[in-house]
Parts: sequence; C-alpha cells; structure tokens
Amino acid sequence: MKIRGYKLLNFILIIFIFITSAAAQETSIMIRVQSNDAKFIGSSIGGARILVKEDLTGRILAEGITRGSTGETSVIMEKPRSRGDVITDKNTAGFLAILNIDGPVFVTIEAIAPVNKKQARVRSTTQLWIFPGKNIVGDGIVLNVPGFVVDILAPQTHETISDGDQISIMANVVLMCGCPITPGGMWNADNYEVNAIITKAGEKSQTVPLKIQGKASTFSGNVSLASGNYEIAVYAFDPATGNSGLDKTNIIIPK
Repeated sequence: MKIRGYKLLNFILIIFIFITSAAAQETSIMIRVQSNDAKFIGSSIGGARILVKEDLTGRILAEGITRGSTGETSVIMEKPRSRGDVITDKNTAGFLAILNIDGPVFVTIEAIAPVNKKQARVRSTTQLWIFPGKNIVGDGIVLNVPGFVVDILAPQTHETISDGDQISIMANVVLMCGCPITPGGMWNADNYEVNAIITKAGEKSQTVPLKIQGKASTFSGNVSLASGNYEIAVYAFDPATGNSGLDKTNIIIPK
C-alpha cells in the first residue's frame, strides 16, 4: 500500500507540473532606453543593461542588453508627434524580454545605461503589471535616462607635468546615446556649459571654461598651475533640460 501511495503521489505531482507548465504563456515585452533630449541607447555606445524582476520576490525573469541603432533623428527629434505615433522601427535599439508566466506578475524593470561607461551610468526604473499572453511591443516600455557622457582625454591620469608648462585640458562630451555635440547642430554646443574645476589640496578651486573645437564633441581649454597635486573635474551641464555629466582625473606638478 505504501508503494502504491508513493506512485500515486508521483502521478499527482506529474499532473500538477503538466498543468502548471501548460498554463504558462510566453509573453513578449519590448524595453527601450532613451537618452533625455536625444535618441535611443544601443549598440554604438555599448547598450543599456536591462533587468526584469518580479517585484515581490526579486526573482529575475529576464535580462539582457539593448541592441540596435539610435533611431531615426528626424522622427525622434524633429517631426511633430501626435498621440499614439510610433517613433521606433525594427532597427531601433531595444531588448525583447520573453517571459513565461502563468498569471499576472507585478514587475520592476531596471535599466543601467550606458553600461560600458562607469562614470556616466544612470539607473532608471519603472514598474507595471504583466499579464500572460498580453504582449507589449512597438515602442514598448521606454525608460528615460538623463545626462552626458564625459571622458577626459587630457591630461592623462597621474600624469606628471613640468612646473610652468601650459596644461591642455581636453574632454569628449556626448549625450547618453552617443549623439554628437557640434556648434549650431541638433545638440548645439553653444547651449551647454562645459568647465574644468581644478582643485589643489587645502586651496580654493578654480574654474576653466572649455570650448568646442573643430572635432565634434571635443572641448578644450588651457591653464598654468604651480607645483602640487591636483584633481581636475570636467563637467557638462544643460540648463534647459538638466542633463549633466562629470569625469575626474589627477595630475602631478613637481617643484
């Protein structure tokens, strides 16, 4: 009787697993990440890291990287838009999360972008209910990421510079999608503040304005400093949108 009972228990368990599996439905959720006042974050800058988690347990239901193009500039940035208009196409960057769920699930969707730029990464999240078989496609779920990616090109980290030499400070500044900044362009360099803040331990910092050069997204300025150890922080700021970004380096000027 014990053997029969064991077999019956196994049979019931198998039936339960079969019913549960049969009830689960594949559900597609398109997730995109858009740079504030710009385009989508995709392959050209390394993409955005996406996590889809069950809110109640923290269990990861799907994860991946947004892949594809930044999108069509004229459609995203210039064309007047009406309610319901789609601004993406099959090539626009996104991550298609495939969930197998057997009932409504309240999820947290998290984006970390741009994933390859440690000093610029921003975490953006949203929450919503997902229902079995109810796909969310087209533009999908769009998370907004504010900011600039700022990379100091010169001086190099821990570079030693002779006392009295003029120091060239140079930085590359782009939107979070990698979109370029140019004089008079779509992302107009004249609209942004790009400055270097130079600090020497125990002394008041000084600010050096950086101006756009001939190469897109490249800002530079010059300064002369006395001997000492210095921290250089280059920041970019857009007063109209609040986009901001910063990078730091350190240099040595011996006596």
